[in-house]
Amino acid sequence: MIAQKLKILYCVQSLGRGGAERLILDICTELNNRSDVDYLLVSFSPVNEYQLLSENVKIKYCNSNITLSILKRNVIQIESLQQILSDFKPDIIHSNVYVCELLTREILMPNVKYFTHCHNNMPEFKSFGFKTFFSKLLLTKWYEKKRIEKKYKQCNNQFIAISQDTYSYFKKNLPKSLHKNIYLLPNAINYQKFRNNSVKSISEKVNLIMIGHMSDYKNQIFLIDVIEILKMKGITVRLTLLGDWRENCIKIIDKAKQKGLTDCLDMPGIVENVENYLFEQHIYVHSAYYEPFGLVLLEAMAAGLPVVCLDGGGNRDIIENGKNGFILEDQNSIVFADKIMELVSNQKLYSSMSCYAQEYAKKFDITEYVDKLIQLYFN
Repeated sequence: MIAQKLKILYCVQSLGRGGAERLILDICTELNNRSDVDYLLVSFSPVNEYQLLSENVKIKYCNSNITLSILKRNVIQIESLQQILSDFKPDIIHSNVYVCELLTREILMPNVKYFTHCHNNMPEFKSFGFKTFFSKLLLTKWYEKKRIEKKYKQCNNQFIAISQDTYSYFKKNLPKSLHKNIYLLPNAINYQKFRNNSVKSISEKVNLIMIGHMSDYKNQIFLIDVIEILKMKGITVRLTLLGDWRENCIKIIDKAKQKGLTDCLDMPGIVENVENYLFEQHIYVHSAYYEPFGLVLLEAMAAGLPVVCLDGGGNRDIIENGKNGFILEDQNSIVFADKIMELVSNQKLYSSMSCYAQEYAKKFDITEYVDKLIQLYFN
């Protein structure tokens, strides 16, 4: 008799660039190696900026959408999703973005376990104050929250928090009856893909890199002040910023021009093989003042790069000060530059942190992560 496979339906809003999207694609790729699991990844947008990473992943586009309003009529178009659910017959529905929550919980299926992946401190779950009732937008958000909370209780929804910071956030903002359903499971990477087998060392030129959206909270513009200080200290430095081109890119370039640092800055935009860029760098720098977890920090560590970063909340879980990197509470460019100088001027310290970073990142490999995830499904 053939044992029945566990059928998992993963849902994302799109496959645009982001840590959540990277993780779910790595999960699905790893599940290709599991004979006891069948999965399907549903995207509610045709956007796919991970063509190479997703080429062996079973993906289906779904054109369902939902718009809720407390003052107008709700727009709920989920026929396409219902057809997918009817055809695939999942045991698990695992959603990764808030809009996926609204869509997949609109009609609850019997005998299905529902999981919410809390990739960040979603503002949709924040507590609403008295001012809510004087704002049309806030009133609608309040209505959405109450509606989804009711659905969560009906299906005994489970929640996966990616960091202690996110775990605390959801425990604070979800109804108490759901607190027992929140689990802490830190994110993971494809360790072998990012592991660099060559020994890292710094010579005359220091290569810094940061990867992430060019958004305000990622705060890449702060790093221009940092490289200015390093250059003033006589360091030959080059900063590579990988990420999508937005309005903030122009601000970064303009600031570099004003300070005469254009030659120190490289902005290739979005690239497919991030690991190749990491292999060429010495130190990973991260200027985000909010970071739910920091998947790219682990990828950089796997490549042998010590990390210098600001405290973004979630990245506290993965930075061991002085061992795999430095995490700084204050946004101070002088202190930030000094930590880089500490690594540059002490080859023994740099080598020690580089080796430890690689060993540390190994604990977050996707294979072991998927084992834990499947166990969580069964539990």
